[in-house]
Parts: sequence; C-alpha cells; structure tokens
Amino acid sequence: MKILWAFLFGLMLTGAVCAEVAVPQQSQRVTDLTATLDAQQTLALEARLAAFEAQKGAQIAVLIVPTTQPEAIEQYGIRVVEAWKLGRKGVDDGALLLVAKDDHALRIEVGYGLEGALNDATAHRIVDEVIVPHFKRGEFYPGMEAGLSAMIKVIEGEPLPPPKRAVVGGKQDIESLLFMGFVIAVALGGMLRALLGRFPAALVVGGVLGGLAWLVIASGVIALLAGAGAFVFVLLGGNRSFGSGMGGGFDGGGGFGGGGGGFGGGGASGRW
Repeated sequence: MKILWAFLFGLMLTGAVCAEVAVPQQSQRVTDLTATLDAQQTLALEARLAAFEAQKGAQIAVLIVPTTQPEAIEQYGIRVVEAWKLGRKGVDDGALLLVAKDDHALRIEVGYGLEGALNDATAHRIVDEVIVPHFKRGEFYPGMEAGLSAMIKVIEGEPLPPPKRAVVGGKQDIESLLFMGFVIAVALGGMLRALLGRFPAALVVGGVLGGLAWLVIASGVIALLAGAGAFVFVLLGGNRSFGSGMGGGFDGGGGFGGGGGGFGGGGASGRW
C-alpha cells in the first residue's frame, strides 16, 4: 500500500513539473509577465504597433514570459499564436515576438501571409543581428524596439490588402480608434512634456490625434473631440497617475484581439 501511495505521489509531482505554461489571455499588443518593461516603454511599443496595424493592416504582438519550460520556445510559440490568431483571416498577416527571459531564449513567429518577406532567413538575421546583441547587454527595451522596427520595415514591403477604414457608427471600430488614440496620447505625452513642456506638448499631441482622427474617420466633430481630449489629458499630466498604478505591466483593454490569422511554424529562434 505504501509503495502504491509513493508511486501515485511521484506521478503527481511529475505532472506538476511537466505542466505546460499557460497561454495568457490576449488583451493588448504588448504582454509583459516579467515586469521587464516599465509603463512608459510598454505604452510606446503599444502605440507603435497600433499605428502600424492601422496603416498596414498586419498585426504584431509581443509576449514576455519568465519561461516556456518544459516546452521548447518553438512549441510554446505555436500554442500562443494558435490561441491568439494574430493577423487577418484569409490574409494571415500576423507576427509574434516572444521572449522567455529566464531561459535566455526568444523567437519570432510568422504568419503564412508574411512568410514571403519575413522569411526564416530574414527572421533569423533580425534575431541574431538586431535583438540578441542588445539582450546580451541587458538592454531589453532597446532590443525589442529595434527588433520590432526591423520587422515592421520588412513587412511594409509585403503587398497586403489595405486595412479596413473605420466608419462612424461602427462601434467596434470607434472603440479601437479611441483606445489607440489614448495609447498614443499617453506614450507621446510623457516624452514630449519632458522635452517641450506641458502646454506645447499638449498642443502637439492634440493636433496630431485630431489630424489622425480626421484622416481615418473623416468627421470634423470626432476629430475635434479627439484633439481636445488629448490636449487636456497631456496638459493635466494624466499618464503620471496612470503609470504609477501600472508598475511594469499594462492592461488597457480596448478590445484588441487577433483577426483569425493562421501560422505554420515559420520564423526563427535565438538565445543570448
């Protein structure tokens, strides 16, 4: 009887050790489960990826986890993209930058529709020549920023269907645009306030967001409201209280989610 209980206990321990790392719920483009990025860095990357998606249509996401063990990062990456379904359905223009910090491993996962431009060889060069040198020096945010910039530059050369334009009356589209505007206001507002001062920074951010709203929605009323809201937000220093309550994470909501894109294992991995 004692032998049987010992055997069962051993099985339980083995199951606990071998349990797969859960795929986190997708709620934003940048998910950091390690507090590697601070609030400002997270928002800056979020704004960059949101603006790129609005302009190109392709979806890029970032996931930072402590470890993928007992799975290899390639296996875990496939589980993530299968759950998140980055990219548009039928276009399959999604990509994931996955970092397993404690494992010193990273991977770029590439959707079917981007494998022409962001092929395995190109992804491998971005990992080894752009991101890894930064990571070896402990420069995680600069490494991710440089890596994402390289991915965006490559994807911009891929002929893809244009993104759908938001229309007034489309609740989901308007919510997404409002969220993107909020992210940009927070990310740019803090940086510009440090460089220009409160009032000039508020004018710049308000003008930029108002102009973007006009170009995307073609509604003067919404553009005016977006610009005025961003002006007030930056002028009052909204990102201080917002950032202080976030620590190194970010949970902006906004309804972000994958569009049904497919992946087949294309991409590249690396270590530092």
